[in-house]
Order: sequence, then structure tokens, then C-alpha cells
Amino acid sequence: SWSIFEDRILYQLLVFLQPPSRHSFRLELYSGTRLPERCSNIRVVLECTCSEEMGNIPCFAHPSENNETAQHSPLLQTLCTGSYLDVEEIACWVQNLVQTAWEHLPQWQHWQLTVLPSSHSCQVLLTGPSDVQLCAVLVFAVEQGSP
Repeated sequence: SWSIFEDRILYQLLVFLQPPSRHSFRLELYSGTRLPERCSNIRVVLECTCSEEMGNIPCFAHPSENNETAQHSPLLQTLCTGSYLDVEEIACWVQNLVQTAWEHLPQWQHWQLTVLPSSHSCQVLLTGPSDVQLCAVLVFAVEQGSP
């Protein structure tokens, strides 16, 4: 969606996160009387690929013959706290990605990118010629029922 807010054009974009191969997302409903400590109740599950023809790709879920421990998942190491998606880690990762990618776009010389502080989304402010301002807010979601 988009709207005009004060002197800026505000774009709100819903970004659906998809699990990488050999992973799945599981929504865990919370039924306690107080809120959970973590921000997310989306658990990342490592899928077993032992019986599949994956070539030399190791199974994350089980130890291999050459390695006595299960392989480490880059997703779990980067964007999770424990086995759960961490919205703050995701926001920080996307903010860094946007900032790095911006420098490789031809428009960067004519527009200034400012990443706005946010721990639950990625918010960027673009200031262009004639002080035109665009604010984009990327809100992260996981589609219920997705594999």
C-alpha cells in the first residue's frame, strides 16, 4: 500500500519469507497466560534429506558418516534465536542487504538512502532531487500453510 504522510510518500510492502531448501517453517501457537520471551513463534525445522539423491549435499538434520554431528544451517545461525525466526535479526540482515545493494544501483548518485532504525521491519528513506522523499517499510511475514 502507499499513502502520503506529511511531506513524504510512504510505501508499505509485505515481504513473505520462504524457507530455503531443506528447511520448513512451523507456526507454534502460544497458549500460556503471559507473552513468550521471543518475538516469533515460527520454528525453523531442518528437513531430513538422507534418503534423497542430493549428491554431496549433507543432511542438516542427521550426522553423516564423515561428520559425527549434524551439519549447521546458515539460516539458523544467521536469522534465528535457537530454532525460531528472530524478527530483529531478519530486520538487521535486510537493512544491511539493502544498504549494500543500493551502492550498486545507478540511482544511488541522485538519491540518498537512509536506513531508519527499526527492530521489527526494514525502513528506508530515499531523498531525491528537489528534496522529494520516499519512505519504504518492508514488513516481514510467513504465509500460513506454506511448505
